[in-house]
Amino acid sequence: MSTNGVLARFLPKTTYIRRVGGSVLNVDIERFFFGKLDNSAPRAVDFFAKYVDLNSDGKAFEALMRYMSVQKLRTPKGLGLLAAWTRSGNANLTLLSLQKFQELFCGIWTESVWQIADASDSPTKFIISDHPVTVYNRACPPLSKWCVGVNDPDIRMHASHTYFPLSLNKVLILTNLSWVRNPFQNELKVRPNPQFFRPGGSMFSFLGIQVGRKLTEDEVLQINYITKRRAFRYIAAAEREWLYPEKRVSTDHWKKLGDGLLLMPEPRLIVMGGETMMRDTSGRVEAFSEYGHKPWQKGFKDEERDRRDGDALYRFQAEWAMRHGPKYTAYNNEFGRGDLREDSKRMTEHHRDVLKRYRGR
Repeated sequence: MSTNGVLARFLPKTTYIRRVGGSVLNVDIERFFFGKLDNSAPRAVDFFAKYVDLNSDGKAFEALMRYMSVQKLRTPKGLGLLAAWTRSGNANLTLLSLQKFQELFCGIWTESVWQIADASDSPTKFIISDHPVTVYNRACPPLSKWCVGVNDPDIRMHASHTYFPLSLNKVLILTNLSWVRNPFQNELKVRPNPQFFRPGGSMFSFLGIQVGRKLTEDEVLQINYITKRRAFRYIAAAEREWLYPEKRVSTDHWKKLGDGLLLMPEPRLIVMGGETMMRDTSGRVEAFSEYGHKPWQKGFKDEERDRRDGDALYRFQAEWAMRHGPKYTAYNNEFGRGDLREDSKRMTEHHRDVLKRYRGR
């Protein structure tokens, strides 16, 4: 299994590799096409793997986004899907397409809710696969049409989470904002403003990155189970027993992993709104909605969507608080805090009353 340089950095010299099925797509990736990217990626991965002091590094962000996008496409599974998209029957033409579309997923991921979860309290650590940028949608089980062969669930579908192991103990999880705000909607419908490329770019705030989530042993096993089921042909681990998460995981029901919310970020850190305005050096003002819309685009203002999602978020925050308790599962720096917040007794009672009202409807 090729780990393309940076992934091998967090595996020990003794690495256990297991074939999990699938056919081989004989496509060679010429290293010189992506040599510069591969050289810059380790620093970017290390930056986010150690991201605890809520600092910022624009170059690391850009390098990581481009690297993850390329990693999703340059694997046998990714190249097979790219060949199908572009109707290319030639490996060289597919490679040229890969160069052209190397930033394909960056806009959607930039506008996602970011969390960096921590497995340091778990004896089991993360495994990797030959398709290391993994997409999980609870409504797309492994034998469904969205996952068969080289297919992956579309990252633009509401309930699609993308995750990428940064080290043995850290994993980056990207979740569509529309899903965090409203996890009661159809998992397979696409998020607002779903086009891949953004002519005016996308806005990203380091302040919103959620950190501090400590994963349990079972949560790590469930993530490893997803990694194994979504691998194309190989998985790798630092310990042999980690290759078999299905032996110890509490459930292998695709839709019930983490009670259906395994990869969700802390919803109590999410707010409605999010329009951003910026002025460049020429004095020109740019505006973006939280979904990347420009002011002249349909969807920049959508009062009905905001009302529906605001109501759903309010309910979800209450359900989450009752499930996980008053202490938040993660924190970010959007409100100038660098620690785990905790709901007051009054707020806990409020959440309980909210759920009573919803259940009484």
